[in-house]
Amino acid sequence: MDTVTVSPKYQVVIPLAVREELALRPGEKLRVLRYQDRVELIRVRPLRSLRGFLKGIDTTIVREADRL
Repeated sequence: MDTVTVSPKYQVVIPLAVREELALRPGEKLRVLRYQDRVELIRVRPLRSLRGFLKGIDTTIVREADRL
């Protein structure tokens, strides 16, 4: 596990091993979330790149009789 330091401008550097593993590129956008006592970075993907990612998903569900 890598350790990073927060700079005086509140910046951090994502370690090289993590950048390579996630294939992060300069200019990519990351969403910053606070979850309990930690900070999470989530890649923002263009909608066009998400097209078809649910292909083959099972859409059959069992509904209650009063939920038509």
